[in-house]
Amino acid sequence: MTNYLYQKETYSIRGCLNAVYQELGSGFLEKVYQEALEIEFMDRGIPFKREVKLDISYKGRVLKQEYIADFVCFDKIIVELKAVSNLDEVHDAQVFNYLKATGYDLALLVNFGEKPLRIKRLFNFMKKSSENSDNSVV
Repeated sequence: MTNYLYQKETYSIRGCLNAVYQELGSGFLEKVYQEALEIEFMDRGIPFKREVKLDISYKGRVLKQEYIADFVCFDKIIVELKAVSNLDEVHDAQVFNYLKATGYDLALLVNFGEKPLRIKRLFNFMKKSSENSDNSVV
């Protein structure tokens, strides 16, 4: 069996994501899934922060513009939620920018708008790590 980066933590997060999807299905706005996921994280004791502001730097200076990630779990995994018919490169780029801004290694890009639920593991390629070998859908 292949070991994945933060395997135990992502397994726990995926359990929450699947529970929310099983209960609500697709068709709601992103904010509905975000609120439901927060409840699921609390019920399962998963450490998280919601709507985390991420600083962006340019030439060593912090810009006024900031990104806001939906969740950061376990102080190391970004969880970005979508409720769209299909994920595209723009969504991936957004999450890659979150990884670059934070220096975190892993993000989960989640789309509640697709059937079945889609969860993509995205890695920070700016960091050199043997564990960051590929981006995959899990």
